Amino acid sequence: MAHWLYKSEPFKWSWDMQVAAGAKGTHWDGVRNHLAKQQLLAMKLGDQGFFYHSNEGKEIVGIVEVIKEAYPDPSDPTGKFFMVDLKAVKPLPKPVSLAAIKDEPRLAEMALLKYSRLSVQPVTDAEWKIVLEMAGAKS
Repeated sequence: MAHWLYKSEPFKWSWDMQVAAGAKGTHWDGVRNHLAKQQLLAMKLGDQGFFYHSNEGKEIVGIVEVIKEAYPDPSDPTGKFFMVDLKAVKPLPKPVSLAAIKDEPRLAEMALLKYSRLSVQPVTDAEWKIVLEMAGAKS
């Protein structure tokens, strides 16, 4: 199973909104970056990812799961971009801030730090375990 990180501005789509979508989940649309598009196309059913509040909060707050693999994003008039469907799995016991991630030497190569503007990013297995440890969660 691969791991991912999904960035969202809480005033547009927050963790609480994701949780409220329930088991049916919701689509992750509006991605207009070709590298992020490649990440979406690589996602498989059951892959999990971190839900990250960007701009406000700047912290990883929960875990989501891919419940539908990539399909065309109807909000894209060019037909070039895709989306996936996600459902909330669980909140992290303690949110992990961007500052804490920057302070953790083992996360120095994390995509969140190297490609800060990318809205959908891969997370390595090692990074996944470290962030869960920082959050006080079990892997």
